[in-house]
Amino acid sequence: MARPRSDDKRSAIMAAAVRAIDRQGLRAPTALIAKEAGVATGSLFTYFEAKSVLFNELYVELKRDMVAAATEGVRTDAPLPERWHLLWSNWMRWALRFPQKRRVLAQLEVSDEIAPATLARGHQIMGDILDLLGSAHVHGPMRETPYAFVAAVVNAVAEATMDFMLSDPANAERHCQAGVEALSRMMK
Repeated sequence: MARPRSDDKRSAIMAAAVRAIDRQGLRAPTALIAKEAGVATGSLFTYFEAKSVLFNELYVELKRDMVAAATEGVRTDAPLPERWHLLWSNWMRWALRFPQKRRVLAQLEVSDEIAPATLARGHQIMGDILDLLGSAHVHGPMRETPYAFVAAVVNAVAEATMDFMLSDPANAERHCQAGVEALSRMMK
């Protein structure tokens, strides 16, 4: 009879995967992840049948974590600029608070290990954020620009803002504000 799975062990494996991937990239061995989690390598495979399964589940978990943080307190009935500003500030603060998670999510986003179905799931998780971006796109000066291009520009501004906030934490709020102002000018 198989042992029941522990949520604590699963969480420890996921946290260890973030640390290991942050240090060694996606080539981080499962043995290292298991050791960091304080479990036997065989136990890791009780929770995740393969390294790719671990990576796919980690991707979804990190997406959920980021979206939950970004959308916290964002009211759907608030004016669009107010929603954007709060969402942006929340998203940037998440990146500042969890730089390892941000870097690992970025690696997983472009990894061949992440299945198309998992990427689609990540896209669904981003639903509220994508809807907000869609509203800004439809009503903004870039409405004639393809949505995918606008989303890529928003992401590029976000990544640059996060990089500046992390490299210059004393001025993190100033960088956060500069990023949202740049986007506001683009989306008005």
